[in-house]
Amino acid sequence: MQRRFVSIWFRQLLADWQLIRRPELAEVPFVFAAPDHGRMMITAVNPLAFSFGVEVGMRAADAKAICPGLEVLDDKPGRPKNLLRGLGEWCVRYSPSVSIDEFGMDGLLLDVSGCPHLWGGEREYLKEIVNRLKSKGYTVRLAIADTPGAAWAVSRFGKVTPLIPSGEHVDALLSLSPEALRLEDTILAKLRKLGFYQIKSFIGMPRSILRRRFGEDFLLRLAQAIGTEAEALIPLKVPVAFSERLACMEPIKTKTAIEIAIQKMLENLCKRMQSEGKGLRTGILTGYRIDGKIVQVSIGTSCASHSVSHLFKLFQLKIDQIRPALGIELFVLDAPKVEDVEVPQEEMWSSKPGLNDNSVIRFLDRVAGKVGAQAIHRFLPATRYWPERAISKAASVTEKASNPWRTDKPRPTEMLKVPAPIEVMALIPDHPPKFFIYKGVRHLVSKADGPERIEREWWMDKGEHRDYYQVEDEEGCRYWLFRSGHYGGEQQHKWFIHGFFA
Repeated sequence: MQRRFVSIWFRQLLADWQLIRRPELAEVPFVFAAPDHGRMMITAVNPLAFSFGVEVGMRAADAKAICPGLEVLDDKPGRPKNLLRGLGEWCVRYSPSVSIDEFGMDGLLLDVSGCPHLWGGEREYLKEIVNRLKSKGYTVRLAIADTPGAAWAVSRFGKVTPLIPSGEHVDALLSLSPEALRLEDTILAKLRKLGFYQIKSFIGMPRSILRRRFGEDFLLRLAQAIGTEAEALIPLKVPVAFSERLACMEPIKTKTAIEIAIQKMLENLCKRMQSEGKGLRTGILTGYRIDGKIVQVSIGTSCASHSVSHLFKLFQLKIDQIRPALGIELFVLDAPKVEDVEVPQEEMWSSKPGLNDNSVIRFLDRVAGKVGAQAIHRFLPATRYWPERAISKAASVTEKASNPWRTDKPRPTEMLKVPAPIEVMALIPDHPPKFFIYKGVRHLVSKADGPERIEREWWMDKGEHRDYYQVEDEEGCRYWLFRSGHYGGEQQHKWFIHGFFA
């Protein structure tokens, strides 16, 4: 597929932005200025101030002298880039790959390969973008060509047509001035000094001569414009491998229409994932509203899945969170996290299905969609000695344990995250307590078993250990207590409660 690029040039980015915020300035000449070596230098000019001869790079004091009533506004570093980032995120509805023009910091570059046909062709595609941006208050010029450099050049210096047919971008460059190649001022000065006022004056010259006269940067820009050298664009949002887009003929407002859109995108997405043996772990649905706002919901699965019905049910739980307002004109369904789908081996005599049963996994996904994934945890044994550290959180339902659970010693059914200190009375050192006080309640011990000594790992601090006891009080409740340290030892002994038996 032939790659195509669109350049969007915001001719007066800061001025348009200010007029959108303050429409009362429409009849007032104003400029933006920033300090530079102790002087206020103009960084942006509105058309009315420009008609008085005020230009970018002029001192604010000189501009006031030639333009009566000029209003000088403070510019802030990085403001153009922040504005372009916001406009670029809005333009994602027209292309998944949108980049900021770093050269002039006054435009965007879009990789639109395979996109214009969704709007009926390239001419209608450009017309749609121009009309939408103008309706928001921005003055723009667009061009589409085979290379980012050619599109950039035509959008700013072209005088015939913004739509350059495939394969004709070199001819479109010939009559343009060297400024269209995004060259530095020093190189442009050399070109003018030699009488090169159009690209066709030097495009056919040997590369060795051009390199000797103007350097490697000049050759790189020329090669990028004509397409012999690829130009890397850094997108604001990195496109994911598995993604589906659905442009709507009319703005969508109803729940039923949103469900139809999700169903259609899921069918295409799951078909692609299934063909590559992949399954979705995280899905993000983004809706671009006609008022410029973006709405987004996400789902997650316990294991990789390409089941349309299952994923659709997960999204159904989130549809009420989508606020279409005046309508959604574009849906984007991304799967930023996918994994290989493991096909379970069939067994002739199967035991209880447990977590290997897909119905259980799908049930957990639906529960997570309602109460949140953070409410569901699965733990695996970890190779640590102290009980509160002997577990690790599983990344997925299908993750296997590296070592088995310890079953040779009894363990409580409920264990505290952090052992709680208690007051204890023991008749003889190293014996179980006669009673203990926990949360102000005195428990008289009737039965006890232990101790079970558990020491820290060898790579931790040496000498620290715990002696665990299983005790039962007069009411028949059983507890897991431990003593840390020795009686009369260097470390002061302390007692803690760590768990409760059923």
